[in-house]
Amino acid sequence: MNKAPRPGQEITAGPRELQEIKSRNKRWSIYQDQRPGAGNKGSKYTSNKTHYSPTDPDARISVKPGKARKLNYMGQLSVDTGHHVITDIKAYHADKKDNQYLQDITKRLKHRLHKKGLIWRNCVADTGYSSGENYAFLEAEGLESYIPPHGTYKGGPEDFTYNQEQDHYVCPEGNIIPFKKVFLDYRTQTKKKEYRSSSKICRDCPIALQCLGKTAREKRFSVTFYRAEYERNNKRVNSKRGKYMKGKRQSTVEPVLGTLTQFMGLRKINTIGIEQANKVMHLSAMAYNLKKYLKFISKTVKSDARAACHFVLQLKSPISLHLRPLATFIF
Repeated sequence: MNKAPRPGQEITAGPRELQEIKSRNKRWSIYQDQRPGAGNKGSKYTSNKTHYSPTDPDARISVKPGKARKLNYMGQLSVDTGHHVITDIKAYHADKKDNQYLQDITKRLKHRLHKKGLIWRNCVADTGYSSGENYAFLEAEGLESYIPPHGTYKGGPEDFTYNQEQDHYVCPEGNIIPFKKVFLDYRTQTKKKEYRSSSKICRDCPIALQCLGKTAREKRFSVTFYRAEYERNNKRVNSKRGKYMKGKRQSTVEPVLGTLTQFMGLRKINTIGIEQANKVMHLSAMAYNLKKYLKFISKTVKSDARAACHFVLQLKSPISLHLRPLATFIF
């Protein structure tokens, strides 16, 4: 029985995307023996644009390096640094990147913590959550981000100097490359700023061949719209506190993640539907937190007045939360 709704049974890829998928299939057939699952008969490149699961329409095709493509759900997990308690967990569709879920997690989690009187000041996550939009969003929410940028991030061409006040770049020869426009990148769907000089300036430049290449007549390049947010985040990440935060993330999230997958039933989920996957994840998180609570030993105090004071101080102390994806598989 096909449980997928009618819109989900239709191909959503456009002509350009279908051509790209066709090219990938061609390359796939050539290098088939070098890929996971190559021995399977009739195996081919699959995409959410052209394939769906009739038995579990909520599951999505995803891939991780060194692993075959499978129908997965993505679980997003957050943990506090104080006692390694799970503060949020939710199942998402696995056809998006981690950074596309960060804002939803932050809004939901910040509201919950605020209701409990807890102050959230630092957000620490791995590179998968990096994006200029997220850096700007976290700053607007009053949170300091400690998220390493992708290796593809560049503040501009090499040896070019950025003038923040005038919003232009200066090339090694001292020529100004002015800002031209803001546009949406088709491939990454992110906002970028374009900088472009004129052919008159670059025509007689002594390093024109090295800078422009053989065909270009003017210097033209694009930089992320959120360059300032990137730079502020990178400064925090590379600071002494940033290195400390990285160590806290590795020592906080990894053990929790391992415990959930190895001992709390999240290695595989044998349910159908994202709502059922959500229930499994929440039950696993509840079991983990209950074990933490049983092991927790509160400090004894001499009087009730001191106890009340200590309780208030605990509530008002700032906390840091770490985010890390948890892959769960559906078969």
